[in-house]
Amino acid sequence: MVAGREIFAFSNIYPGVVVFTVILVSAYFKLYKKDIEKKFIFILSDTIGLVSFSISGAIVGLNSGFNIFGVVFLSLITAVGGGVLRDILINEIPFFLSRSFYASISIIIGVFLYFFGVNYFNMLFAFIAGIVLRLYALKKDFHLPRF
Repeated sequence: MVAGREIFAFSNIYPGVVVFTVILVSAYFKLYKKDIEKKFIFILSDTIGLVSFSISGAIVGLNSGFNIFGVVFLSLITAVGGGVLRDILINEIPFFLSRSFYASISIIIGVFLYFFGVNYFNMLFAFIAGIVLRLYALKKDFHLPRF
């Protein structure tokens, strides 16, 4: 159990089937369609997934009564976890470990929803703002500083 909730993927077959299918499709594109990571459709779908999972993780944290650190942590691990698994399975360095502006989006969404609460308008705003911010960061080549 995480946050007092049963893990859906451990009690239902559907998530496993979806993940396995996505892994097969990703492996096909990685082997036969080079540079798929640079295509807009890949970037957009990855961004939508990142933002959607960030919001769902933050909602679970808020519904569990977590403080800001718990909400942001659940937002981050929920969003970034799938991408890390994907990158490891296709033998790449996990994307969020690079200097890109990736995991920062999850943190911003978690903080926003913690302070402004979860309602339809706030979730829609976080969704649209997260997508716009991620695409803008990619277009302007934002990078986090190195220490």
